[in-house]
Amino acid sequence: MIRVCPLAELPPGEIRRLELKPAISIFHTEDGELFAVDDTCTHQNASLADGWLDECEVECPLHHTRFDLRTGQPDGPPATKPIRTHQVSVVDGDIYLTVSTDAPVEQPGAILATGP
Repeated sequence: MIRVCPLAELPPGEIRRLELKPAISIFHTEDGELFAVDDTCTHQNASLADGWLDECEVECPLHHTRFDLRTGQPDGPPATKPIRTHQVSVVDGDIYLTVSTDAPVEQPGAILATGP
């Protein structure tokens, strides 16, 4: 487990990017949930920490694909591959990250809608 910061330093609605290899971002939703995902969009090299947090999704700042922070799944093109998710916990008021070594799981048929 990696200690990230005190929970009080990451208010709801905020994002913290960790300079790991690869970079990982921690998201604190307005509802008080914490999520961690690989920070780079799977479509092109864009930091998701620069994107927009909306409930349990983050929107890529370049191409507007939205990724579900719970599963890593994109909502549609241009990104077609999921991002890796990681475990986040709070212990004694501090946020901790457990980095996943598993590859992201693609859900067949989840996003391949191509238009009208």
